[in-house]
Amino acid sequence: MQRYEIATLSTAMGAAAKAAPAIESFAAEGKGRLLGIFYADIGVLNRVLVLRGFDTAADYDAERERTLRAGNPFGSAEWLTGLDLEGYAPFPFLPPVETGTFGPAYEFRTYVLKTGGLEPTIKAWEAAVPARTELSKLTVCMYGLDGRPRMTHIWPFSSVNERGQIRTDSVAQGVWPPKGGPDWLTTDMRSTIAFPTANSPLK
Repeated sequence: MQRYEIATLSTAMGAAAKAAPAIESFAAEGKGRLLGIFYADIGVLNRVLVLRGFDTAADYDAERERTLRAGNPFGSAEWLTGLDLEGYAPFPFLPPVETGTFGPAYEFRTYVLKTGGLEPTIKAWEAAVPARTELSKLTVCMYGLDGRPRMTHIWPFSSVNERGQIRTDSVAQGVWPPKGGPDWLTTDMRSTIAFPTANSPLK
């Protein structure tokens, strides 16, 4: 895929399960592919994260326009208190997102990059990812196309406890973080643990 989008739906309390079928229907009517619907459980709460992928930049642009102009975006206007749309391109050495059952605890981790930091970050990740993914699967790593220069990576784990153990093991084995990668990160770092809804293609 050439483009990805993370839509963050800020919602009324307990709205994720009600909104999920409407999100699925809205995505099916547009361009691109629905890859995942998640509700935040650790981090800022009452948020639904929607991951979509697009084969072309043109499809991404068309769907962004449709979403922005929709009177009922994601079929969820009655539950929404806010909507944030973030566009991304994948790190070029990675395969497209593979759907299936890999979680259910997904970590969405975002780093804001220093000026000029994207290319050295991509190179550092390309060198480090093969060893790191022997410990656990990587869903995707991608860089922002709008807003502040940033990267977001998504990792699935069988549990929050497993996440902690694998991150500890990766550091102990010297395979993570990517060598030189942290040199290009600012102190603006955010992490959310989210769980897929029943109808999410990523589970």
